[in-house]
Amino acid sequence: MVYADFNGSTPLSSDVCEYLVQRLQTGPYSNPNAIHSLGKKMMFGMEKCRRTLAKVLGCKSSQIIFNSGSSEGISHVFYSLCDDGPKDGKDIIVTSGIEHAAVVQCCELYATKGYQIKTIKTLPSGIVDLADYQKIITECKDRICLVTVMAANNETGVIQPFVEIGKIAQDNGIIYFSDTTQYIGKSDFKFDQSNMDFAVSSSHKVGALIGSGLIIAKDLSLLRSHVLGGGQEKGLRGGTQNYIGIETMAVAMDSFDRNKELLAKVRILRENFEKNIKQNFPAAVIIGDDSPRLSSTTMIAYPGIHGQAVQIELESQDIFVTTSSACSDNKPETSRVLQAQGIKDDIGRGVVRISLCTNANAELYSKIEVALTQAYNKLKKLHSF
Repeated sequence: MVYADFNGSTPLSSDVCEYLVQRLQTGPYSNPNAIHSLGKKMMFGMEKCRRTLAKVLGCKSSQIIFNSGSSEGISHVFYSLCDDGPKDGKDIIVTSGIEHAAVVQCCELYATKGYQIKTIKTLPSGIVDLADYQKIITECKDRICLVTVMAANNETGVIQPFVEIGKIAQDNGIIYFSDTTQYIGKSDFKFDQSNMDFAVSSSHKVGALIGSGLIIAKDLSLLRSHVLGGGQEKGLRGGTQNYIGIETMAVAMDSFDRNKELLAKVRILRENFEKNIKQNFPAAVIIGDDSPRLSSTTMIAYPGIHGQAVQIELESQDIFVTTSSACSDNKPETSRVLQAQGIKDDIGRGVVRISLCTNANAELYSKIEVALTQAYNKLKKLHSF
């Protein structure tokens, strides 16, 4: 089997698997917020994880709040900054047309609570238009409550100029939140160099157990609890922490940090794979071909061939890919992300996303290349190409 949907959810990393075998056999188990010695031991272990994650992610451990994952983190940031409605004349949220559904739906919600949503144009390259962004900032800076533009797109893998976006926001006294879910664990990320006020991550995107995540906040005082409970996480996120999930997240991110030199190797493998496919099928389109992308992500289409048909052909050979993101994979239409960058339906409906991990090797890419070649040749004949 070849699993090529790491952008959707990653299998457990080998280091996490080894850790869990020992952890589940030996324990201990307790509520980390309990005041007895076992509870204190659990809290000490969780705080050690917080320090490990802070070191890898380039922030202070005091800036990390644990939660259930990025969707919760995104909602938490929006709730904290926007839920009381526009204040001091700040009634604009600036976003892009390529955001994850969790951000899109938050924008839609707060549009019903008095906010105006301004969407930055996206270039055909898949990168947000910095000139259009600067224009919006110049015209509306005194009214902007929040800028929210992701770091790397979950469908195309295209990396956004988030440092520049954050700098412009910072220079104008505007809060910048970036959905870093796809970037963290697939590229080297340092919060203290990002110009972000908030970032988020999910455990299942980095090789850890599903169900944990975090917010990194430059200033915790900007957050307020949206989950009431026992005052956990400095009173900013109620509920007993998923300490085993948090432990696996720390193990996975530490493993990534120790092996991040593999990113360059994977990028070369991906580029060779794409080059070979283009040589065999000159009409094939690589989305974001000339843009900076995550090392392990390829979104590809053959005009006129439906992506779901390609997906079925690959799955028949035990190769698992998606046609976009898990949030829109069941919709036989061009995703709004691709629409935002002006991609027409003959290409947009034909995309498949191939996303691997930092341990991807030439053999995996070779298997995908052979299967994709066979699928395109078969489907071209069926469509009378």
